[in-house]
Amino acid sequence: MVDVSDKPVVKRIAEAEGEIWLRPKTIREIRKGNIEKGDVFSTATIAGILAAKRTPDLIPLCHTIPLSKVDIQFSVHDEYVTTKCMVIGEYKTGVEMEALAGATTALLTIWDMVKYLEKDEEGQYPHTKITKIKVLKKEISKK
Repeated sequence: MVDVSDKPVVKRIAEAEGEIWLRPKTIREIRKGNIEKGDVFSTATIAGILAAKRTPDLIPLCHTIPLSKVDIQFSVHDEYVTTKCMVIGEYKTGVEMEALAGATTALLTIWDMVKYLEKDEEGQYPHTKITKIKVLKKEISKK
């Protein structure tokens, strides 16, 4: 791990996003709330928050950062869903990995919840993909 002991504790904010591309029929079922496993966005929100909080357990060399806020938002389009994760914490290093973990895990949760609608005749996922995972912004507030 990188030594951050000489750095000051400051407020840090990061926002990350990604997309999951799905069949239009799957998007319609999500919009109607007709997914067998339950509410897609509530479940994906909880999963994203948990992932952000558990980032150092998932990524070996990440510091354990006390998080003040994790917010997951979704935008539903005709063929894809965008997930954004905003994280706030006060520590000596940034929270962009936590934001990425939150956004990505929310997308994986959506895939898990709708995979029965996405499979083709051979049980494959030719239309389903997670893309455009990126950090949108990173801020440091000087105290």
